[in-house]
Amino acid sequence: MYIDKMLAPEQPVDRILLVDDNPTNLQMLLQTLNGRGYKLLIAKNGDNALRIAAKAKPAIVLLDIMMPGMDGYEVCRLLKENQETKNITIIFLSALDDTKDKVRGLKAGAVDYISKPFQAEEVIARVDTQLKIKRLECALSARNRQLEQDNERILESINEGIFGLDNQGHITFANQAAAMMTGWPIEKLEGVNLIALMLDIGKGEPLSSQLLSPIQTALNKGISKTVEDGIFWHSDGHSFPVCYSCTPIMEDSMANGVVVVFRDITEKKKHEAALKQALDELEEQKDKLTHVSRLSIMGEMAAGFAHEVNQPLTAISNYAQVSKRMIASLGIENEGLNDAITKINKQARRAGSIISRIRTFVKKPDHVFDRIDPNKMIQDAYKLAEVDARNNNMEIHLELGDNLPQVNIDVVQVQQVVLNLIRNGMEAMRNEANRAIGVIVQTKQIDAHFVKISVIDRGYGLAEGAEEKLFTPFYTTKTDGMGIGLSVCHSIIQSHGGKLDFYHHPDGGTVFEFTLPAID
Repeated sequence: MYIDKMLAPEQPVDRILLVDDNPTNLQMLLQTLNGRGYKLLIAKNGDNALRIAAKAKPAIVLLDIMMPGMDGYEVCRLLKENQETKNITIIFLSALDDTKDKVRGLKAGAVDYISKPFQAEEVIARVDTQLKIKRLECALSARNRQLEQDNERILESINEGIFGLDNQGHITFANQAAAMMTGWPIEKLEGVNLIALMLDIGKGEPLSSQLLSPIQTALNKGISKTVEDGIFWHSDGHSFPVCYSCTPIMEDSMANGVVVVFRDITEKKKHEAALKQALDELEEQKDKLTHVSRLSIMGEMAAGFAHEVNQPLTAISNYAQVSKRMIASLGIENEGLNDAITKINKQARRAGSIISRIRTFVKKPDHVFDRIDPNKMIQDAYKLAEVDARNNNMEIHLELGDNLPQVNIDVVQVQQVVLNLIRNGMEAMRNEANRAIGVIVQTKQIDAHFVKISVIDRGYGLAEGAEEKLFTPFYTTKTDGMGIGLSVCHSIIQSHGGKLDFYHHPDGGTVFEFTLPAID
């Protein structure tokens, strides 16, 4: 039976279930509560009360204790055991006024107790009070649910992984970011000891315990910790770099748990490594430029030195000529003296010729390409290398091909290549037993389009691991080498449309060879 009162649509209607086996009591309750904006429902026994409560979900049940069959205590117990009705507010109505009866009712789940015979004002006041409490509880519950939803949305939108730990280190909360970064589903993380989980996966890592010790410190001592360069482990066993913080949850000056916030810094590490590599390469290039600058200065100094030395050499040659004429004018007949003066003049001119070639070689190139016989170019380079050959007590043997086509080259640059390869060959053979064989320079036409120049030595050969880096700038196996010769040679030959290569001589030593395009 329902007794309704018209209410404004926007106002909530509170349902109140009145349960009593006495019709007179029910009538008094109806008269007392009617017209106060409630929807009133009635039940005359316990079974009927349970059915109506399960269907209507009233806010309050005014429940008589002493009823035939199922008494009020049993009805209360069954309502509280049912998930759908356990939150209904129950107020007992009874003539039982003993304290232990009241206590029994409160233990059964009731929140209040009205003694019979009841006064209307008391019933209204107690019902209104419990309805206010009910509304506040509902509002608070709704607000809590909203806050939980808001918090959940916020936590899920955060890119950082978050673990909430209890005072034993067990995970009480994990957001989606934490699950994604570690590879464990959230439901498998909750209740698991975080440190034990990580240590089990990272047991092959000798420093795994030390890497996780800040979390344990935060749990044990209540001290916040921040780790800029830590490591966590993924469920598949691999580790990944993280930055994380541990903030204790303090209660009564004691740590009752920890919040761990972490971020995967794998990409940051990659960027740092790339930046370091770039900076190292930049530093290396600066060193190379500094080296090249020094070499450029030395080249200018060499040119100046050649110029200055050439003048006294010319003077020596001239004085020798004058001395020879003076001896002749004085009528002195001395074959040995004449021969010595002739040799002085010859050697001075020879030295001047060498200086002249050096000046031509080291001066700033104009990159002038000329048509030239490759054999002529090799012979001129041979003259420049003679001094080194004599200093090393070694010979240079020319094996020049016949009727070679001309090549269009920057003569100075290509001679630089030939000289560098000859000097390298003599260096390799300097302390070898077969140094008497000397360095061999060969020229020949390999087809209609290319001429090949080979420089062959029988020295100690290439150092282990040198082949891959041989043409890399500033790579050298010599204690006093600068590591630019072969790199420069490689660049020069490439700019001429040829190719510089090398291979091991079958009888020991190395063969360097390069090609130059032939002119049709």
